[in-house]
Amino acid sequence: MISALLTMSITVPPPAPIAPLPSPRQVAWQDLEFTGFIHFGPNTFTDKEWGHGDEPAQVFHPTALDARQWVRVMKDAGMKGVVVTAKHHDGFCVWPTAFSTHSVKASPWKDGKGDVLRELSDACREGGLKFGVYLSPWDRNNPQYGTGEAYNEVFRSQLREVLSCYGPIFEVWFDGACGEGPNGKRQVYDFPSFRAIVRELQPDAVIFSDVGPDIRWVGNEQGWAGDTCWAMLKAEGHGIGNDNPPPQKSLTEGNEDGESWIPAECDVSIRPGWFYHAHEDDKVKTPTQLLDLWERSVGHNANFHLNFPVDRRGLIHERDVASVLGLRALIDAAYGPGTDLARGRPTAADSIRGFEPRGANEPLRPEPFGPDKAVDGDPATFWATDDGTTAASMEIELDSSREFDRVVLAEPIALGQRVKRFRISVPATPSNNHRDWITLAEGTTIGHKRIVRVPVTKARHVRIEILDSRACPCLSSVSVHRTR
Repeated sequence: MISALLTMSITVPPPAPIAPLPSPRQVAWQDLEFTGFIHFGPNTFTDKEWGHGDEPAQVFHPTALDARQWVRVMKDAGMKGVVVTAKHHDGFCVWPTAFSTHSVKASPWKDGKGDVLRELSDACREGGLKFGVYLSPWDRNNPQYGTGEAYNEVFRSQLREVLSCYGPIFEVWFDGACGEGPNGKRQVYDFPSFRAIVRELQPDAVIFSDVGPDIRWVGNEQGWAGDTCWAMLKAEGHGIGNDNPPPQKSLTEGNEDGESWIPAECDVSIRPGWFYHAHEDDKVKTPTQLLDLWERSVGHNANFHLNFPVDRRGLIHERDVASVLGLRALIDAAYGPGTDLARGRPTAADSIRGFEPRGANEPLRPEPFGPDKAVDGDPATFWATDDGTTAASMEIELDSSREFDRVVLAEPIALGQRVKRFRISVPATPSNNHRDWITLAEGTTIGHKRIVRVPVTKARHVRIEILDSRACPCLSSVSVHRTR
């Protein structure tokens, strides 16, 4: 009898996905959450942000370049991947390209035999970090720029070099900036052909641009996503670079009725500039500032993409290292192993998918979609409700002696993003028998992860109410934390 009941319970079907849905490469990318960005090139040595393309290659001469140091710092900071500027707008290639004379081959670094992409890709493989590349189609040095198809073929050739010679690449970053070249002309980019090459040579890589197709710009370079942040987007009407006019609110918030799954990436530099400037050594963002951005990016259904301006030695500067490792310490203290006050605690819900009342003499049976699945620490399991339900609530019994000020929610995004509004509350008094509740916070979207800041609170129970949802609500995780 018991085995029959278990079989009946286990065969409850999961909720049907609600479109649009992420691809496997998009799910894998969102699971990374925190990645690094490296800006390094002639601008590092000329003290510019945007070079003009006429800088002599001889200016590129790092004295102690150590890509393993970059990887070590980023890995210690908890980053899972890094994207490097293989070519910025000045056209200088940090690999020995066969399709331009403006590259490391013409520099004195390693007597013209150096290759930044080789050193970093090797260091990433050794250190267990994913490797990605930024390739600007704007090229202020190449004489073919502005000629149309002739330059697009040059760019495609460089893209093939980069995507063919350095092993697996997890992200290809396309900047849409478009300005004049050395002949004073602008270029019309053939982005469909660029994307086709990525799909051909690196099918597991996500493609970034203002509007995807895999991940989108969040609409600012300040490192945060909107309080409302859908992974879906109405791509029509958006362009890339100069073709993507303001306002960018829909990029920051996404669209509930968006037809495409294009989640947001929040890029920001640890300093005011993207390239290294010695006068910014005292302007590095503090660990507390970085934690705020991490919570407002990773915690707002986006990924955090933090830039390091590698210095003229070819190293991540000591002050940048100290700050990002300080961020890691803050994250670990609040969200690291053993900090979740809800893990494994008793739960209850007003709706459970496939639930059938138990007879007086029937044994307890597991509920495959019970609320306990939201606090078991397994992202593959989740609390779910029956089809047709768009509002439901669950409660977690806590240790009332422990303070908390963060509640973290997550949906199983492989089933689509569902929740439209939620509320978090606690009992008004310890002995009110759940009759009266005090609202700690209300919000809109959840998605891959939603970090909710609440007042410092002690409570016997915390209630998560899904007030509205695009389909039956599902939560893969609810955790409760205290920041230090």
